[in-house]
Amino acid sequence: MPLQQPDEDAGFIRNETGTQRLVGYVVDVRDAAHGRCYLDVTEDHLNRHGALHGGIAVTLLDNCSGTTGSLTVDATGKAPFLTVSMNTQFVGSGRPGRLTATGTVKGGGRSLLFIDAELRHEDGTLVATSTGVFKRVPPEKLT
Repeated sequence: MPLQQPDEDAGFIRNETGTQRLVGYVVDVRDAAHGRCYLDVTEDHLNRHGALHGGIAVTLLDNCSGTTGSLTVDATGKAPFLTVSMNTQFVGSGRPGRLTATGTVKGGGRSLLFIDAELRHEDGTLVATSTGVFKRVPPEKLT
């Protein structure tokens, strides 16, 4: 089943960046405590061994974490947060089907947030986890 294209007004962000359009994930900002990314994995997302490419997994974990940080200061999930560092643990093999990446703030202060994330297949299988440090950046400082 292809990923439905919900309205941004309903708490979803789609086609906002080139990476998002290329990979095909949707960002969910409906839960103020947890940013989420959804991806319907197809053969386009697999490596030569038939498993989810690790770079795609990291992309989803990074995006849900940044969105989670953003939600701490902006209900739309669009306040810019940059990844300072992120460690990823690949736990299981990703395969076709819907993947959901979910971020959770674990600590931090005014300028840095510590965010954990997990990537799960629709059947509940844990595919990967990450821990990261994310920094809020004023829009005028992004360039």
